[in-house]
Amino acid sequence: MITVIAEIQVKPGRRDAVLAQIEALLPTVRAEAGCGCYQPLVDLNAQVPWRKTAPDAIFMYEEWESLSHLEQHQQQAHMDHHREAIKQDVEDVVIHILEKP
Repeated sequence: MITVIAEIQVKPGRRDAVLAQIEALLPTVRAEAGCGCYQPLVDLNAQVPWRKTAPDAIFMYEEWESLSHLEQHQQQAHMDHHREAIKQDVEDVVIHILEKP
C-alpha cells in the first residue's frame, strides 16, 4: 500500500469550485481497482503559531494498493476530464508518493 498526498494550490477564491469538481469525481475514483482511500482535505483554520496556513489549497489523501494502480488512475479518461475542468483554477500541484519505512 502506498500513500499519496497531493497539494493542489488553487487561485484565490476558487477553492469551493474545485472542491465541487472533486466531490463529483469521488465515487468514480473510489471504484477504481486498487483504490483504498481518496479523500479531499482543506486547511483547518486553527490559531497555532507553529503551522503554515494554506487557505487556497486542497490536499488529496489517497491510498493505492501499488504504484501501478496509481499510474493506472492517472491515465483514466475521467482524470483527464477532471484536470481539463479545473485547469483554469489551479496554480500548482505538488504530489508526494509515500510508503512506510
